[in-house]
Amino acid sequence: MLNSNVLVLNRSYLPIHVTSVRRAFTLIFQGTALAVNREYETFDFPSWQRQPAGRDAIGTPSGDIRVPRVIVLRGYDRVPRRHVRYSRLNIFARDKYTCQYCGKRPHRSDLNLDHVIPRTLGGRTTWENVVCSCIDCNRRKGGRTPAQARLRLLSRPVRPRWSPMMHHIGAGARHEEWQPFLHVVESASRRSSVD
Repeated sequence: MLNSNVLVLNRSYLPIHVTSVRRAFTLIFQGTALAVNREYETFDFPSWQRQPAGRDAIGTPSGDIRVPRVIVLRGYDRVPRRHVRYSRLNIFARDKYTCQYCGKRPHRSDLNLDHVIPRTLGGRTTWENVVCSCIDCNRRKGGRTPAQARLRLLSRPVRPRWSPMMHHIGAGARHEEWQPFLHVVESASRRSSVD
């Protein structure tokens, strides 16, 4: 429960990050953030402790405390960059955690990154040359091109145009308490995919 997801909002109530329940409790306790409910009501730590525990709660010596699913940072008003940083997790997110050769969706620990044109053949580490692959397909392909290994890519790798925030939201479990706060990010993502 302590490692489950909490949506983080900036001071303007725009989603900027996803963190753990453990970190969210720390931020609320320190006064850096406030817990937020679906009605946009905010709670400091003492007032959050008095909320009914409900189904998602953490047991403490002084009683059960409801798990916050959304927090708002008190002093942070920046917005995440639109540029999507090249990273292993962002490649996985772009490819929807799906092997781009066989179409399987194994556990994340069984996924690899694969250079479509192998580095040994001059392939570069770029958005357009790296895909998510399962370990079996990666081994089967080895240092060959997909054609040489008789594999076919499900989709051509491209630089993503979505917001990094959508990756974080899509990669983890969404909670119903997030819904009132996601419409801004989802509509921005739809606009950028149309551009």
